[in-house]
Amino acid sequence: MAKPVKITEVVLRDAHQSLLATRMTMDEMRPILPEMDKIPYFSVECWGGATFDSCIRFLDEDPWDRLRILRKELPHQKLQMLFRGQNMLGYRPYADDAVEYFVQKSVANGIDILRIFDALNDPRNLQTAIKAANKEGAHVQGCISYTLSPVHNNQYYTQYAKTLEEMGANSICIKDMAGLLKPAATYELVKMLKETVSIPVDIHSHYTAGLASMSILKGIEAGADIVDTAMSPLSLGTSHMPTESLVAALQGTEYDTGLDLNQLNVVRAYFATLREKYIANGQISPKSLGVDANTLLYQVPGGMFSNMLKQLKDAGKEDKLDEVLAEIPRVREEAGYPPLVTPTSQIVGTQAVFNVIMGERYKMVTKEFKGLIHGDYGKTPAPISPEFTKKILGDEQPITCRFADTLEPEVEKMKAEAAKWSIQEEDALTYAMFPQVAPKFFEKRLEKANGVDGQHVDYAAKSHPV
Repeated sequence: MAKPVKITEVVLRDAHQSLLATRMTMDEMRPILPEMDKIPYFSVECWGGATFDSCIRFLDEDPWDRLRILRKELPHQKLQMLFRGQNMLGYRPYADDAVEYFVQKSVANGIDILRIFDALNDPRNLQTAIKAANKEGAHVQGCISYTLSPVHNNQYYTQYAKTLEEMGANSICIKDMAGLLKPAATYELVKMLKETVSIPVDIHSHYTAGLASMSILKGIEAGADIVDTAMSPLSLGTSHMPTESLVAALQGTEYDTGLDLNQLNVVRAYFATLREKYIANGQISPKSLGVDANTLLYQVPGGMFSNMLKQLKDAGKEDKLDEVLAEIPRVREEAGYPPLVTPTSQIVGTQAVFNVIMGERYKMVTKEFKGLIHGDYGKTPAPISPEFTKKILGDEQPITCRFADTLEPEVEKMKAEAAKWSIQEEDALTYAMFPQVAPKFFEKRLEKANGVDGQHVDYAAKSHPV
């Protein structure tokens, strides 16, 4: 039986991450939050992903302060974050104690829902984060990193979803970061998931290839419970389907979201003004606003594409782009078909660039690509041939255990290293994730404070929806 569809609004995180490199500031968000708080969303995705990195690297903002402000200004919303499993919000695997500490602090400062994913869909990389979030009483949304390859099919995805449910996930998200979901495939996958798991299913699909609206509608017909959308001024292109369009499309049907278009319009008008500002100052590139159906051929997410373009430009080899795009699927196949999402998208993309500009494949191998073949990022979806492993690693043997099991506890060490700048416990985690960038940020913060202590508020004791 059909039921109303719930909406996760992503304008405060993934929409601006996709269209303007995560540069929306807290000052830009703050004025519209009271109006957003009146809308009965399922959740508001507003933290995690690249927001943490961007806050300290480019915006001179404390990401923990941002979360506390969001918690205070959105008292009626469930706040959601994106969490990279064992990689947390950084780009390397962390020790279990760091992952546990990060989850604990995220929930204490206001996060209700943790969307936890692993680039390789290796459940071992999610187990610590899921356990920690369960322990803190947060909602765990386990992710399927969606991709297309000879080894990825609906059976693979439903088995993985079942595993996530058994591990303690409270809902499942189909995370389609490159916009590869097609309508019929979405219908089939959602239908199989609903027959396999007893928890809600969420569809997260980017608009990159122009398919998201059609695929989401078919997914809803197959029984999807939650859909990710973005307020229209920051939708489409490499972002998401527009919130208002979906609300209007479902009005008066059995899937009616119950959201009020007039209230959404108040929020839309605010972001429309912001969008004009971003276009005028060049923060939104016209390229990211269009549809790029090339994605269906190369499976290259938007962020990975711009990254590769810059690498080629820096090397004066922009004319080699087509060669690199043709090389990516070959590298991916040899590396065991990893889904292309952070960090594997960057690892595979950079290696493909080197293979082309060096004029010889694997003449130069990056440290990260070696790590991928060595097993540092987890088990690849398909086995890697012994010949290729030898070519990349020489006589070194790959590991088969969970990489985090080889790591020493690191929280106390991080606390000690961050102590000279620290004004709140969370600073140790900021330092742990970005040890090169955090000290500069901390020093600037101290200058700004002019010797005044930073004030830390723990919102765990405040009542907010869980």
